[in-house]
Amino acid sequence: MGVLGRDPSDLKKDLAEGKITVAIYGMGRVGLPIAVAWLRAGARVIGVDINHGLVKTLNEGRTPLEDEPGINEWIKKGVEEAKFYSTSDGIDASRKSDIKIVVVPTTLNSKKRLDNTSLITVAENIGKGLKRGDVVILECTVPPLTTENLIKPILEKESGLIAETDFGLAYSPERIYEGRALQDIEENYPKVVGGVGPRSTEAVASLYESIARKGVIRLKSPREAEASKVFEGIYRDVNIALANEFAKFCNSAGIDFMEARKAANSQPFCHIHLPGIGVGGLCIPIYPYFLIGTAEEFGLRLTLTRSARRINEGMPLYTLNLLKVALKEAGIRIREAKVGVLGLSFRGAVKDTRLSPALAFINLIKGKVASVKAYDPWVPFLDGVETCSSLEGLVNWSDALVVATDHPDFKEIDLRNFKKRLVVVDGRNILDPALLPERSIYIGIGRGSRNRIETGTGIEIGREKKKARPNMNEGDA
Repeated sequence: MGVLGRDPSDLKKDLAEGKITVAIYGMGRVGLPIAVAWLRAGARVIGVDINHGLVKTLNEGRTPLEDEPGINEWIKKGVEEAKFYSTSDGIDASRKSDIKIVVVPTTLNSKKRLDNTSLITVAENIGKGLKRGDVVILECTVPPLTTENLIKPILEKESGLIAETDFGLAYSPERIYEGRALQDIEENYPKVVGGVGPRSTEAVASLYESIARKGVIRLKSPREAEASKVFEGIYRDVNIALANEFAKFCNSAGIDFMEARKAANSQPFCHIHLPGIGVGGLCIPIYPYFLIGTAEEFGLRLTLTRSARRINEGMPLYTLNLLKVALKEAGIRIREAKVGVLGLSFRGAVKDTRLSPALAFINLIKGKVASVKAYDPWVPFLDGVETCSSLEGLVNWSDALVVATDHPDFKEIDLRNFKKRLVVVDGRNILDPALLPERSIYIGIGRGSRNRIETGTGIEIGREKKKARPNMNEGDA
């Protein structure tokens, strides 16, 4: 059934009645929620993935996304009602579908530029099965101009068809926060759509109006839509870098960053983010390099974007130097220290460890400390990392604790029952120093130097006179 050029009301009716088939290329953390959103709107859905084990699991009505509400039950329902199936044959999926949505992972190569291998392969497969009236939507995050300069020529070459005349082509960025993906697609944000022409834009936008309750923002071309997605991530990266720079200053000046931030953000034009041990996941650490690479093609050097990325990539090293300060205060040689890391996932309340700053920190301190172990209730086991099965086990084993993930489970930890002096470096500023044992040493990122904590009070009982401090911006390890 053709989609391009049809009356929007007819398209919406056909979608609701199950007369439109959508193929989703990439059945990961983004692709599966998108598949479910289209299922819930009435479409028949084909999931495409090169992972044969995942394809088999999905065809049995199961998914690996137990931490995403609504996904498991709707994939199971789709299989049972014969409205969803998965395959590794991308060409056949293209032939059998009206709409093709590409959400394969987009990562960096060794030169920190887009690794477009998967994109090219998927585009070639789609092109081989593309029919007149079909629509292709790129939804994974890519450098601006990718849809027009990479995807469009491949589709036209493989199909012998012309974009906007014979088939529709648009970029529509996914806008998903892990742990609430389906809610984000359907309820939280408007959908952004930029087609290679007005017919492409209208076809995709009219269909997404049946899915996104916040409506659709129509842009004049794919490049504006691509840029909007990259800008979102870089804005956060730059703001986090600013917070990290402020936090470093606060550590040196004896200022509590969290109090200063709260006061500053009471002004409606100020929105300072939170500092921390680093920025992880397959979004924020990658998007700046997409823009940097594209900018270089025009002879531009994005100084602020580069600087922000450098600051954030340096936070694991900065945290290591805070650990050195804390251990020295406790009279423990760093090479003799057993360090326990709280958290492995890249942020709180998810199981995802991709580009996690916790892992960057662990890899950084290996060989510099006696040994390192981790505890994460969301990630019980991880290759290459020695883990403890309980918080108690980690605390009893370690000489020092480093908080690397802001899990809700960690925010109200009460450690006063442990009969030992604890050395804590809080890389997420989530522990309450008042809930540490007597004489414990607590350093938070930006929490104003080092504090000795009296059990149960949280009262600072002494700050040393100013003296030469180690340079915590540059690592000597």
